[in-house]
Amino acid sequence: MAGRLLAVSDLHVRHGENRAVVEKLRPETDDDWLLVAGDVSESVEDVAWALGVLRDRFAHVVWAPGNHELWTTPSDAVQLRGEERYLHLVDLCRGLGITTPEDPYRVWEGEGGPAVIAPLFLLYDYTYRPEGARTQEEALRIAERAGIVGTDEYYLHPDPYPSREAWCRARVTATAARLAQLPPDLPTVLVNHFPLVREPTRALRYPEFALWCGTEATEDWPVRHRAAAVVYGHLHIPRLIHRDGVPHHEVSLGYPREWKPRGGAEYRPLRVLGHPE
Repeated sequence: MAGRLLAVSDLHVRHGENRAVVEKLRPETDDDWLLVAGDVSESVEDVAWALGVLRDRFAHVVWAPGNHELWTTPSDAVQLRGEERYLHLVDLCRGLGITTPEDPYRVWEGEGGPAVIAPLFLLYDYTYRPEGARTQEEALRIAERAGIVGTDEYYLHPDPYPSREAWCRARVTATAARLAQLPPDLPTVLVNHFPLVREPTRALRYPEFALWCGTEATEDWPVRHRAAAVVYGHLHIPRLIHRDGVPHHEVSLGYPREWKPRGGAEYRPLRVLGHPE
């Protein structure tokens, strides 16, 4: 049986019930790869534990960071901030044999392949603004009046960049250049913690939170970069949408209060390619 390309995100293993779910995750074949689209945990120790467990079970693991991995919280033994924290996590993953956004993209040859697997780290730039907001400052004021302020504002530091949006712009520019160099005859699977298009954020209960959910700069990337599939998380609204013929899979587990009503104890990695949608 050909290996399968599977995906998960938003495992949030600081919650004991989520750790129990991760401990039960298994591949379907010995050749399965697992895409992990961020928010494993806020704690570097927990990230290492979860990714180590998954690395031992799957033929290969690919990781893209979420915002929670980039938080510097008072309780974490690792107090690195911003880019230094991100690169520390990259080194951790490399030590485990896990592919990161800083490594050469690998080609998936199993079910539904071949396809270039591209883990991305892009952040957000506050361009998913509430209706009527003409500037970032106005958008943030509207969100604050609605009682919505992303926790990133307290824990996700952009050092050495002057702002999170500046870090986002630098990541978008560098990543676009890498993707443009890929062979034009191969499709891609784009793996990013945040959605690459704004449409999924329309389902948010609090629409102002979209400010912390992506960037308009990637709106055409799925088509431009020949995506056979897009994998993302962050919203904790697992579902499939199609945009311009491209499937976008939101693959999050989420918090226990979210997954329990939908039977999340039976959470399984999603098959991304080579199966009926």
